[in-house]
Amino acid sequence: MIKNFNHVLVSVIIPVYNVEKYLDRCMKSILGQTYSNLEIILVDDGSIDKSSIICDKYKEIDERVRVIHKDNGGLSDARNVGIDISTGDYITFIDSDDSVEKDMIEYLLQLIKRYNTKMAICSHNVVFYEGRFIKSLGDNKEEILSAKKCIEKMLYHKDVDTSAWAKLYHSSLFNDIKYPKGKLFEDIGTTYKFFLKSKFIACGYKSKYNYYVRSNSIVTGNFSIRKLDLLEMTDRMGEDVLSIFPELEKSVLRRRIYARFSTLNQMINVVNYKKEKKEIISFIKRNGYKILLNFSVPIRDKVAIILLYINEHLYEFCWKKIKK
Repeated sequence: MIKNFNHVLVSVIIPVYNVEKYLDRCMKSILGQTYSNLEIILVDDGSIDKSSIICDKYKEIDERVRVIHKDNGGLSDARNVGIDISTGDYITFIDSDDSVEKDMIEYLLQLIKRYNTKMAICSHNVVFYEGRFIKSLGDNKEEILSAKKCIEKMLYHKDVDTSAWAKLYHSSLFNDIKYPKGKLFEDIGTTYKFFLKSKFIACGYKSKYNYYVRSNSIVTGNFSIRKLDLLEMTDRMGEDVLSIFPELEKSVLRRRIYARFSTLNQMINVVNYKKEKKEIISFIKRNGYKILLNFSVPIRDKVAIILLYINEHLYEFCWKKIKK
């Protein structure tokens, strides 16, 4: 591990695609970091708006900024390109339509130094309506977790999430781990691998990352067949985790059911994909009862399972009411 943390170089990788409205906000939060030894890599993934011009503008403003213009290959490909050209001792990812608190990188570095780990994570704020409502998910505590415990928490959505951002990674973690090109929800298929390789993770639950909810994002946008990648990524993660920690069977099943509810909710008003929808409902009904007595499963999950058992249309009715 690196002992002198005053001079380590941190590579900040920012995939950019058609975010001309948000990129300035993102960049200002990065350039103003309290830790300044940064290599800021903007990967312009074939933007067709003014994002490319804005990237080049920041390259002229600050010598720490590097810009890569490439053909569109998706979020995973953009991250992988950034990783390949990075020279930092540590790497962090920031989505170009989000922002970070001014001390996020310093905070994550301090966690790694304090707990002597190769990876650190922090909590985040969920920002709705362009800043008019902010929900903080942190409680300001700290702890060091084993890979197993960190994955278990992630599977239950307790303090730890699958996102690539709000994390700091030692560059060696990427020697044999890459993001799956062409897949949505790529972080679900990779973040657990970093936990496993790190063995121990420094966790600080102060909210230092600002995640902006947008109506046309991958998570909130209209349903498409590609969103079934969520199930593939989740199931693949589950299989890998169970091959190492078979005792996490219940927590893996909870996450697989959650992924199917998440997908089902987006399909409710969709006329097509009847076969896929039927398979999702069938999976939940075959397995849902197995986690109803699991005290770690959130109440909302259990209510959703029970409603679906009673009547599919009742579940859809209740979800529409909640969504409003």
